[in-house]
Amino acid sequence: MQVINSLENNKVKLWNKLKQKKYRDQYGLFVIEEKHLINEAKDAGIIDTLIIRENCENCFDMPAVYVNDAVMKKISNNVSLNDYVAICHTLPKKEIKGNSFIILENVQDPGNVGTIIRTAYSLGYDAVLLTKDCASVYGYKTIQSTQGAMFHIPVITDSLENIIAAVKEQGCKVYATTLDSSHFLSETVKTDRYAIMMGNEGQGLSEKAVSLADENIKIEMANFESLNVAIAMGICAYYMKH
Repeated sequence: MQVINSLENNKVKLWNKLKQKKYRDQYGLFVIEEKHLINEAKDAGIIDTLIIRENCENCFDMPAVYVNDAVMKKISNNVSLNDYVAICHTLPKKEIKGNSFIILENVQDPGNVGTIIRTAYSLGYDAVLLTKDCASVYGYKTIQSTQGAMFHIPVITDSLENIIAAVKEQGCKVYATTLDSSHFLSETVKTDRYAIMMGNEGQGLSEKAVSLADENIKIEMANFESLNVAIAMGICAYYMKH
């Protein structure tokens, strides 16, 4: 049984670094916390190291490293002390294939990105496509917000141009959500192959993104001009699917 109780241990230092995106990108690793998410990662076959707090039972039927409270607190993002943490390999990159997609451009809040991934999976979309300036899918808040959906739906990060080109190669019509030169969602003629593009929380979609879309849409609202991006995505995504 491997036990690590020193904060100066090289593995502990590496695991702590994974809180930062640059190190996640560099090492191709990220941290998963909580039992149900670790089970999802185990089923996906991506766990590199299972870490268990001393005196806690190993309920995952796989080898583990045991650590004391100080080490667990060092590597965890959770305010409460975790019993279990897993260091995971980033998910294999997948091709953009399918007939219904959500595209996010420069969506900064990890909670929004995670909620959108969860909603897209729930509604049966084929993938969530992120531009490189979006919040990292492997950050703690994003992972928590997906509630495991990130293991079941492809989440692909690329340049805006590559994303648009790829969905159009699939024969998809691209809808831009914007208040400018757009018509109401309820007036939109639905199609079987499409992508819905959502923009930054404050600025919305860039002019470039809108110029690459085929049609501009907006949600009818009685008393306000804008919605939270995850809420807006849910409304648009549900409408287009039903």
